[in-house]
Amino acid sequence: MNVLYPILSVVLVSLMSVVLVMPLVMKKKISQSTLLFLLSMSVGVLLATVFTDFLPEVFEESHGLEGPIIILVGFLLMFILEKFVHYHHNRECEHDEHKHAHGDSHGHGHGHAYHLASVNLVGDGLHNFIDGLVIAGAYAVSIPLGISATIAIMLHELPQEIADFGVLVYSGMSKKKALIFNFLSAITAIVGTLIGLFLVGRVEGFVHFIIPFAAGNFLYIAASNLLPQLHRHCELKETLVHLIAIVIGITFVVLVGIYGPGHVHL
Repeated sequence: MNVLYPILSVVLVSLMSVVLVMPLVMKKKISQSTLLFLLSMSVGVLLATVFTDFLPEVFEESHGLEGPIIILVGFLLMFILEKFVHYHHNRECEHDEHKHAHGDSHGHGHGHAYHLASVNLVGDGLHNFIDGLVIAGAYAVSIPLGISATIAIMLHELPQEIADFGVLVYSGMSKKKALIFNFLSAITAIVGTLIGLFLVGRVEGFVHFIIPFAAGNFLYIAASNLLPQLHRHCELKETLVHLIAIVIGITFVVLVGIYGPGHVHL
């Protein structure tokens, strides 16, 4: 297995945490139409990666209910992880609002919400670590599968990194400090990839587990995080643009599978 591809891929994914929020650090607003177009492309890439790359691999290698059960595990784990972060986020926000309502801010602003930053960083770090494992496992199957998985991860990082940066700033961090901590959280993906590369050659069945697990992850992100954002914009013109972007994302993954180096099941 060529380790250069997964290492380069995960470094690019980690750098996304800096690149995506730099406009916000420089006080430049990213247009909503641009964000929604990229979100729509992300939906297409995620779904195409699952249905044209991951699932054929899963059903070729697994027998019986093993593959589908692992897919469900991947789906549910993402649900639990998000529940953990949202639960603590809501508790901190409610407590902060309660303090302000009773005149108990003591001039600290959002200081009480600082604990929210650590919770968010832990949740984001775990998510990025899993992404790193997925990248390593996907490249262990084939280069096109690894490329598709990397592009899918990079695109779904778009809303996540911007939201995480906002949470860190809300918690009381300066923009510079939030940028640094966001990047430190992102590099847990590199740790995940290194561990994944170690496990690929030493743990039998790792690849057969991580691919359906990733399929469940990607399905959850597309269905729970991204599509609901698109449903908030229902004008005919917006819907057509979103649909075109989704098709572009799907087409990109299919072309990578057909013309990319190596071999992938299509």
